[in-house]
Amino acid sequence: MDFVEAFDAVGSWMRTVLLNEWTFFQLALIVAGYVLCGLLARRIEPVVEARARTIKGNPDLLRVIIAFMRRLRWLFLIVWLWIADAMLLRFGWPSYRWLVATALTLAAAWFVISVLTRIIRNQTLARVVAVTGWTYFAAYAVGLDRVILTTLDGVAFNLGAVRLSLLLVLKAIILSFALIWLAVLVGNVSAHWIQRSADLTPSFKVLISKLVKIGLIGFAGVIALNATGVDLTALTIFSGAVGVGIGFGLQKVVSNFISGIIILLDKSIKPGDTITLGDTFGSVRDLRSRFVSVITRDGKEYLIPNEDFISQQVVNWSFSSDYVRIEINFGTSYDSDPHEVARIAIETAASIPRVASTYARPVCWMTGFGASSLDFKLRFWISDPSNGLTNIRGQVLMALWDAFKAAGISIPFPHREIIMKTPVEVTRA
Repeated sequence: MDFVEAFDAVGSWMRTVLLNEWTFFQLALIVAGYVLCGLLARRIEPVVEARARTIKGNPDLLRVIIAFMRRLRWLFLIVWLWIADAMLLRFGWPSYRWLVATALTLAAAWFVISVLTRIIRNQTLARVVAVTGWTYFAAYAVGLDRVILTTLDGVAFNLGAVRLSLLLVLKAIILSFALIWLAVLVGNVSAHWIQRSADLTPSFKVLISKLVKIGLIGFAGVIALNATGVDLTALTIFSGAVGVGIGFGLQKVVSNFISGIIILLDKSIKPGDTITLGDTFGSVRDLRSRFVSVITRDGKEYLIPNEDFISQQVVNWSFSSDYVRIEINFGTSYDSDPHEVARIAIETAASIPRVASTYARPVCWMTGFGASSLDFKLRFWISDPSNGLTNIRGQVLMALWDAFKAAGISIPFPHREIIMKTPVEVTRA
């Protein structure tokens, strides 16, 4: 009898809820919305894609736009179902909208999760977000979310005057991660916009970008703590412990961070500068909060702590000007005309493309009478030291060799004089 009554109850529920005109009406609304939204998305997606392809130098923003663009059908469907749900709620009974409301929840869940898994680059993290999100939305769709939240909140213990529950810990972790990740994403997009500004110096661009990103991350952390109900005054002890930790164990980290800010403020080092620090010669590629990335001509990238740029002697080849003077020493035979040698050397150096002859014409001076040759010094300027110094010296020397050979001017070998003495025979009486 109990089985029969349960079967009759289920059949009555199906006839009342599922097999009625309002259920078929809701199903028709969902199907019609899916078809219409698909047609609308098919027309709008090419326009959005053409507009997105004009974005240059901002990959984070482009990735977000593409993630939304590929799912415009679901975005439009969410709007359609939201309007339909609002109309049914206003002009009908709540039971007349259960299918539309469920479809709206599932469509929104699918849209949010698919966009997040597209934006998040880490595949493992994307899968974790997808599984967690689908689990929660599935529980919400069937009405089990309150039971799960109540169960998680029941697992708790008191830490002094603070009650810590599993629900609070999970909310704090999820909100903090989501908001900080969003802050980093917005900070990266803002940094790309700032880098495109033509009115700011390179070092000031880096400084503003870092301050914006740090401010957004701090603001996101405060919002996450307030949203989870954590009293910020309870963090005073923690902040004191952090201060002690900084005083004992994080001196280098804080020193490099402050040194990085000083470098950006005084503009002594900026991206693109050619610098020499100790045995390292290369171009500054990036300025970070802890180190400076310097890439050398052989492809090695040195991550030099910011503190070294404050405490050690640094040669910045392009601090106030990009022009660098290079000297080359050479000698010719005593049979050559020194005036002609100087003229040929100047014209040869000026013919090299990398030599900035418009900035300052090359000069060549005779510096002495050597043991085997007339000694000369050739000086010229270049404007791109980041492209290398040894290679331009080699180009000029090769050009001098060809020019002197064509003019009949020889470069002598060192002369050595050898005196051989024969032994004197001693006669005996």
